[in-house]
Amino acid sequence: MNPSKRKAIRSYLTVFGLAVAMGVNYALFVFPNAFAPAGINGIGTMLQYLFHFSIGYLSLIINIPLIAFAWRKLDPDFARKSLLYVLTFSAVTLALNGLDLSAIAYNTGYSKLLGPVAAGCISGTVYGVVIRCNGSTGGTDIIAAWVRKKHPTFQLIWVIFAMNAAVAGLSFFVYGYQFEPVILCLLYCFLSSQIGDRMLKGVKMALKFEVVTRQPQELAERLLRELHHGVTMIRAEGMYSETPNSVLICVVNRHQIVRFHEILSEFPDCFAYVSSVNETVGRFASVRTRAEGG
Repeated sequence: MNPSKRKAIRSYLTVFGLAVAMGVNYALFVFPNAFAPAGINGIGTMLQYLFHFSIGYLSLIINIPLIAFAWRKLDPDFARKSLLYVLTFSAVTLALNGLDLSAIAYNTGYSKLLGPVAAGCISGTVYGVVIRCNGSTGGTDIIAAWVRKKHPTFQLIWVIFAMNAAVAGLSFFVYGYQFEPVILCLLYCFLSSQIGDRMLKGVKMALKFEVVTRQPQELAERLLRELHHGVTMIRAEGMYSETPNSVLICVVNRHQIVRFHEILSEFPDCFAYVSSVNETVGRFASVRTRAEGG
């Protein structure tokens, strides 16, 4: 089997596993704790609470037309993975509805916050990884993908915020005119969005140093030898002094920042600034391996 086919199969299996995890997440942490999560599933959860009509069926009713739309207007691979997620999530939810999970389900009787915290963390992780696999969790994800395609500069964050705020507001009336479900919904939304955003940005976060120096060769040799990451040099000129300088660019792991500062302190003529890198791709890691090996 060629590598591209193996990668495709692995991505579909990942989406399947994540949908199972989300179904279990709802059964153990969302349903027992009387609060609504974010988005369309939040509305489905409230309808299930009011009318005892399973969110498994509601998810299918809402998402099948959206997935058909995604197939025609977006990307067939995206639509297939979204369909796999929705079918699996619905099947797991329906299967677990028929089981007595009271022995293992977490109820906020012990702590009002831990149920939504656990649910939000799991949801954010699932959301981030599914999107990285070119899939979606259905609902607003499909709408968001279409809006991004048609209007890349549109600030969709405000639309999602408005929908989540509406879900939180409605939960006040659905769950007995109490503010607690509203707070739990907002906590879930915050954690889910934060963790999902971190997963989308990637876990290979690093720091980028840009150093202005008159000793580029000596400094670059120290960085290469001790930090084992590549260094790029750009010729520059100081506009005030009109003297030739060099700018060294080096991306390092976060745990190496202290050692980087120590090396820079030995070159008093240099000036440096640092910025965060959300994700590194390409040969970032292999440069380090090659340097250590040779």
